[in-house]
Amino acid sequence: MKLKQYASKTSAADCQGGGVESKGYGDKKISGNPIFEGWYADPEVIIYDDKYWIYPTYSAPYEKQTFFDCFSSPDLVNWTKHERIIDSEEVSWANRAMWAPGVIEKDGKYYFFFAANDVHEGEVGGIGVGVADSPEGPYKDLIGKPLINEIVNGAQPIDQYVFEQDGSYYMYYGGWGHCNIVKLHESFTRLVPFEDGDMYKEVTPEGYVEGPCMFKKNGKYYFMWSEGGWGGPDYSVAYAISDSIFGPFERLDKILEQDASVASGAGHHSVANVPGSEQWYIVYHRRPLGETDANHRVTCIDRMEFDENGRIKPVEITFEGVEPNPID
Repeated sequence: MKLKQYASKTSAADCQGGGVESKGYGDKKISGNPIFEGWYADPEVIIYDDKYWIYPTYSAPYEKQTFFDCFSSPDLVNWTKHERIIDSEEVSWANRAMWAPGVIEKDGKYYFFFAANDVHEGEVGGIGVGVADSPEGPYKDLIGKPLINEIVNGAQPIDQYVFEQDGSYYMYYGGWGHCNIVKLHESFTRLVPFEDGDMYKEVTPEGYVEGPCMFKKNGKYYFMWSEGGWGGPDYSVAYAISDSIFGPFERLDKILEQDASVASGAGHHSVANVPGSEQWYIVYHRRPLGETDANHRVTCIDRMEFDENGRIKPVEITFEGVEPNPID
């Protein structure tokens, strides 16, 4: 079941994998930020059984961004790296710019959604999906072609986020300042129409750029997204609350952004809620201070808290990260 509701510097070249391998990162007492070595961005966090898993983008120039690693942890502090869980050799239609995973488990299978090729109108690329028998893969291309290739409502088919509601599966996605929601067939091999016959519904809130994320808390739907430019210091996260998965999503506030004393470009996140608790975490990427390379992004984690009215408090980005929190 998907439970999303919900420090040394290493060069990009140093972090390229070479076959499936697992690497541990010791026995730490606090996570620190970044939480693991390497240039990684757009992290998707999820709880599978008794472990936390993070699926990030390998942050490199598009021509080298052709594979994915993932990381697992029993406690949010000690992480194990699983290398090359899927790459462009497995996905015949993908040749560059593979990024921004979205993951979910269903009926004992693990599904890995991703974007590829930085697709534009008339080109082959967009959102694909892989499948595996375990969270660390290896993942195989499920349908041999993009699940979504077209530019619909102005939304580039990237940055997909899968959300389960009452046994149905929906996907929010979109770049270029537009966000759509679609409904997935139970096999995840195609889209199916909504009750009114529409295949795509635009749900773009004010300020939206990319990186949608959704969770449900106390009967309310919290829709989150990234604003600003991914390569600049103004990258940030804002949110809305709605009574419906379809919105309307009226922007409430910005809750994650740079801190001039810690890091810049904090954005493209996901969230995790420890099952049966009110403990929430936000996992995101940011750029170390003084760095000018747009691809130098690292994955970090901090606490996410709510006020008495259910609104998300601004997140304090830290060097320390979080303390261990095993799943009971």
